[in-house]
Amino acid sequence: MKFAVKAWSSGKARAGVLQLGSCPGPIETPSLLLSTRKGLPHFIPPDLLYSLPSPDSHLFHVSSLHFLEGLSPQTISKIGGLHQMLGLPEHGFVCIPRDSIQCLPECNSSNKFGASFETPCGRRLIKPVEYVELISSLRPNIWTTLADEVPTWVSEKRNKTSVDRTIRWLDECIALNPAGGPVFGSIVGGCSVKERERCAQEAARRNLSGYWIGGFGLGESMDERPALLNAVTDILQEEKPRLITGLGLPEEILQGVAAGIDVFDSTYLCHLTLGGFALTFPLDGVEMNTSDNIGSDQTKINLRATVYRKDISPIVENCNCYTCKNHTKAYINHLLNVHEMLAQTLLEIHNTHHYIGFFRSVREAIKSGNFEQFRQKFVEGRCYHVAAEAAAACM
Repeated sequence: MKFAVKAWSSGKARAGVLQLGSCPGPIETPSLLLSTRKGLPHFIPPDLLYSLPSPDSHLFHVSSLHFLEGLSPQTISKIGGLHQMLGLPEHGFVCIPRDSIQCLPECNSSNKFGASFETPCGRRLIKPVEYVELISSLRPNIWTTLADEVPTWVSEKRNKTSVDRTIRWLDECIALNPAGGPVFGSIVGGCSVKERERCAQEAARRNLSGYWIGGFGLGESMDERPALLNAVTDILQEEKPRLITGLGLPEEILQGVAAGIDVFDSTYLCHLTLGGFALTFPLDGVEMNTSDNIGSDQTKINLRATVYRKDISPIVENCNCYTCKNHTKAYINHLLNVHEMLAQTLLEIHNTHHYIGFFRSVREAIKSGNFEQFRQKFVEGRCYHVAAEAAAACM
């Protein structure tokens, strides 16, 4: 793995290049880490992965805990790891225990021996030895160390304990790492700036390939987040990549980019797709009139709405994704209403394509030195629309 920062905008926002041996080309950052279930996107079959932009769509987020059931670690290792088992030799896999959909941290059951998670096969306590054994069999391109993530409402004592455990497990995972591959150190600390700084300082002292910033999306507010993010990124080495989970909304992505984060998970897209929503916000900064779109919030539309039953237009005009080039809102509305899984497949293709385009626009804004203007315009447009909706509801 190689990483280099290529451009800075005002503040900490940066654009870089991440190179992984298995990917067909360098992946530009800030970038999207596609959410998967056992290594494959939730609804897109392998034969349709080619329809997504390359190489931006070649970075997959895998939770190693998905493999606690099914094939044993020994069998997966004999097959050749994730790349061979899934038949995706040109994709990059990033292993993180938490996936924000099925493998959520359960802080009340974690202890000094390991971290507890709610998994598809029940609540499980994962010890560092077991975790590294899973990683060894999966052979991902990048993996993160085990962490004790806690929500914002825990006590100060419990938060401090989570940092202590995460630092101890960081050293254990590094010592147990058999292949010496790219390891990202985990950084937690809840809603405490002091604890996040302490964890970041400890991680920065280790010989790591990058950093995973955990514990977000667990109760902190948008107003609290900048101070927590900056407390971490101010300490970390600039030449190493930073990865985060728990930030999904476009506004949250922009908040993370402003703090100097490079890679973001995409569980937000999975939740959108399951709900029947399609992303529609403009990628070029041009204002968009959605007053006639039922279920629209200036970012997405609800394709379950009856207004789309006879709408023969694509989800987004001039969108180059497979869905918009071949299908209409009316057809997807029909598929959703008759509970055909093809609806989720088409929606996930479009939403992924659209969000990758959003990240491309963010990178262009950074390279041109206009990131803060881009961010301000996007957020102000959203705030204006929400305020207008609230005013209309009160009339």
